[in-house]
Amino acid sequence: MTGSRSQALGAAGRWLDPVLTLADRVGLRAVWIGGALLLASASLVSIDVTIRKLFGLSVGGADEISGYAFAIGVAWAFPFALLRRANVRIDALYQHMPARVAAILDLVALIALAVFVTVLTRYAWEVVAGSWNLGALSNSQLKMPLWIPQGLWFLGLALFFATTAVLTLRTALALLSGDLATVRALAGARSIEEEAADEAAYGKTLAAGASETRAP
Repeated sequence: MTGSRSQALGAAGRWLDPVLTLADRVGLRAVWIGGALLLASASLVSIDVTIRKLFGLSVGGADEISGYAFAIGVAWAFPFALLRRANVRIDALYQHMPARVAAILDLVALIALAVFVTVLTRYAWEVVAGSWNLGALSNSQLKMPLWIPQGLWFLGLALFFATTAVLTLRTALALLSGDLATVRALAGARSIEEEAADEAAYGKTLAAGASETRAP
């Protein structure tokens, strides 16, 4: 009975794998968009500083737009960082724990994150709804309707909430079915070997791109 139950839980968990794959693709595109927003805002600030220095003029609103871009870009990057396990974790003791204990702690960490993200997303929605109902504008020369940047910020947090919920459920099912390897692959802290392998793969990609550039 126990074996059948574990197999059933494992099969139920595998049904969520396509959802996580989709979330990873969406997160990848979201992080590219967020990065583009940050680069665009940095360029705008650079142009504003240059024009102000040379001609005593100002583009106007560059600092405000950069603040919006930073908040939106960071929120949209959260799902990608979660799925790729790019967040920083203190693992001095974690690396020496038994596999089952480490897996339980991985799930506890995800549950704690899910609770936090739920609260954060709820209050973010209240901020957006409040700005919409009040017709609030930014206190600057741009007079930006605040629900626009706040809404984009909320979308990133909503995606983060959905991703965290699915990942937590998938990890819980893997743990209950005894699939500790999947738990580690989904939610475990990245090992030194994994970090080194990613760096090596990234280096090969850069080298391949450089070779194509030099090719006649």
